[in-house]
Amino acid sequence: MLSVEIRDLAKSYSRRLIFKDLTASVASGGALVVTGPNGSGKTTLLRILAGLVRPSSGMVTMTVGEARLSPLEARTHLGFVGPDIALYHELTALENLAFFARVRGLALTKGELLALLEQVGLAGRGDDRVSAYSSGMRQRLRYAYALMHRPPILLLDEPSMNLDEAGIAMLRQVIAEQRRDGLLILATNDPEEVTYGDQVLRLGA
Repeated sequence: MLSVEIRDLAKSYSRRLIFKDLTASVASGGALVVTGPNGSGKTTLLRILAGLVRPSSGMVTMTVGEARLSPLEARTHLGFVGPDIALYHELTALENLAFFARVRGLALTKGELLALLEQVGLAGRGDDRVSAYSSGMRQRLRYAYALMHRPPILLLDEPSMNLDEAGIAMLRQVIAEQRRDGLLILATNDPEEVTYGDQVLRLGA
């Protein structure tokens, strides 16, 4: 059993309060949707969950079975897709994935990297430089990066951004597989994407 618990979470920047008193939990097989208007703190919350930003107060607890994960352990269990995930435009898609795999300490073969590209709809485009990719193709590549270690916890920020109809079909497949194998937390203000979850946390209400 895997779980993520958010308890009494608050975040401020200088004197500006972003959110406060957030409490929610999600376990294996579940999906939590974080929604709210622009500026309500959706991306900030996901970045806190990913360990990229510290909360002002409150806590996030991630557990596997009865064991609570340390921040370092939690990162190995996380995959994160967001519009600010940087890619190296001067490298090819395969070179990007090979580099990110080494950073993660993964020994993935070229065949495994090609399979990742096929999974996200980029088959045959692995040797193209990312500078030649459309915004939707770059978003697909971010999915390949996030999924390369089969993360038990997947965080998605504005998940369908720049995706076409085929890309949204890919996204739905990713969500279905993630709910089968782990848990999902996604942030969106798209009414259709809100339906991807079985729990909703509304910010700025």
